[in-house]
Amino acid sequence: MIEKSLYENYEVNFDETITPNSDDYLFIFNNERELYLNDDKKLPKSLDEFDVDFCFYIGDYKDAKAFVVNVESDESFYPLQEVYEFDHDLYHIAGKAVLVRDWYVSHRFCGRCGTETQIDEKDMMLKCPSCGQNHYPRIAPAIIVAIRNGDELLMAKHSYHDNIRYALIAGFVEPGESIEEAVHREVLEEVGVKIKNLEYQRSQSWPFPNSLMLAFTADYDSGEIKVDGDEILKAKWFKKDEIIRYGSDISISDWLIQSFIDSIE
Repeated sequence: MIEKSLYENYEVNFDETITPNSDDYLFIFNNERELYLNDDKKLPKSLDEFDVDFCFYIGDYKDAKAFVVNVESDESFYPLQEVYEFDHDLYHIAGKAVLVRDWYVSHRFCGRCGTETQIDEKDMMLKCPSCGQNHYPRIAPAIIVAIRNGDELLMAKHSYHDNIRYALIAGFVEPGESIEEAVHREVLEEVGVKIKNLEYQRSQSWPFPNSLMLAFTADYDSGEIKVDGDEILKAKWFKKDEIIRYGSDISISDWLIQSFIDSIE
């Protein structure tokens, strides 16, 4: 997960009028949200070989300017999940860049009236010169929870996880509900049980595609496991030596599982 110290070196800004030079950071993405890196798995220093769709300054990082760039290319670049495995810091800053890139792609034209939007002079915002609608970057809050019952952890098999056997309960926050209400609702909907002693642990930016993951722990309260057979295929209680770990620690889910394992004597 991202450490606070990373952003001590990051000054947020936003401008499409500044031109990059060879000392700047260029976060170049294709339309598959993949990051371009050179043969040494480093960021490139030039845009000369690319068909650039857009490029704009998104802030200063480590005493240099950072730019997000979208290019028209049929080549395969590096998926962000793969970048994480060999360079955590690069992944975290690229994760911010791709979220800004996605926002700009989605709001270049006003969703209310269709007019081409303009970049605000001060804030990270696209504004419509016709109807006045402001378009800020959108983040989708989501919850994930580790539910324990004594020395066991509740995990579920999701129909959309082809390469993960069992995972923690997670879901998106719905309009009109609090974060805590979302946890209770998701647990009840997905596995049919009630929980208690809900405690917030930490959060994580999750750019797949645009979530802020909020991690919780909770204790089992009551009810029998009951899944819908659609989104959740199976669910059961696991002792620590029965848990099959993920192949990567990129997700806050892995941290929750490790915390559970460490808590069992």
